[in-house]
Amino acid sequence: MYRSMFPRDIFAEFDRLQRDLQQALDTNPSIRGAGYGAFPALNIGGTPQSVELYAFAPGLDPNSIDVHLDRGVLTISGERAAELPKEDEKTSVHINERFAGRFRRVVSLPDDDINPSGVSATYRDGVLHVSVKRRQAPQPRRIAIQ
Repeated sequence: MYRSMFPRDIFAEFDRLQRDLQQALDTNPSIRGAGYGAFPALNIGGTPQSVELYAFAPGLDPNSIDVHLDRGVLTISGERAAELPKEDEKTSVHINERFAGRFRRVVSLPDDDINPSGVSATYRDGVLHVSVKRRQAPQPRRIAIQ
């Protein structure tokens, strides 16, 4: 019976590696997202009335988060303090996978479609929700003749 030298399909592994490298090296901010694996993780979607952004950032003080919208570019920045126990002869840290430090995420929104004065942001249970209202499209209307 023939057995492969590799435990998985080698071509599938090359494909996965290529996708991971493209995502890691893609620095073009867009509404589709960039920065795979960056902090905070983002979900971006929309409704006919607004663009909705959810940033998953647990453990942050809401006062340490800055949200700016300028010419269709939404920027979320801030800082998360490191919360490690102080090392002494009785305590040592073996693994620290939690992100700590300054962060910044930038997303380009469709400038002609959004209303810069219609932005709201809330932070609850570790999730920052930013809602950007869309501009009202001209609606057909009946004009009364006087």
